[in-house]
Amino acid sequence: MALIDWLLPQISFTLDGPGIQLRPARRSDFAAWSDLRRLSANHLQPFEPVWPADDLTRSGFARRLAAYEQDMDRGVGYPFLIFRSSDQTLVGGITLSQIRRGVAQTGTLGYWIGPPFVRQGLASRAVGTVARFGFEHLKLHRLEAACLPDNSASQKVLQGQGFEREGLARSYLKINGIWRDHVLYGRIAP
Repeated sequence: MALIDWLLPQISFTLDGPGIQLRPARRSDFAAWSDLRRLSANHLQPFEPVWPADDLTRSGFARRLAAYEQDMDRGVGYPFLIFRSSDQTLVGGITLSQIRRGVAQTGTLGYWIGPPFVRQGLASRAVGTVARFGFEHLKLHRLEAACLPDNSASQKVLQGQGFEREGLARSYLKINGIWRDHVLYGRIAP
């Protein structure tokens, strides 16, 4: 992470939000992460790409961590696990990815929450925390997010965090093996 340290020496990669803490995944998170993802499979499947066959294995997790580290080193993505502050329970994940510099200065948000923790405001707090990180520390001008038209919970999260609906992208992402339309949201730096 030498490049990150050089570019952003003042940033701790533990981000604190109201009742939550965000940090990059570590090898020691494998058991909690794989347990929560396994428990969440039916809940998340309608909203995510098809998982690789070895996604919940230790080797799959190690590949994931290597890709995350490479993205952070290059400054193009910042994946975080979401922990409840009160007991450090893993509740989900959030990623600021596809960071584009130059004239764009933008990045894309994606997030998930495990079923035992939905409707507790955790996703909203994580989105707000990462938005603050993106605007204040990364100096991004714009954040984007997309969700399925029937994912009203995610739309409420985004709208509650100042994202505005900008349109509909047809066949935008391949979700659960099918190209699906997505509602596009954006938020401009304050």
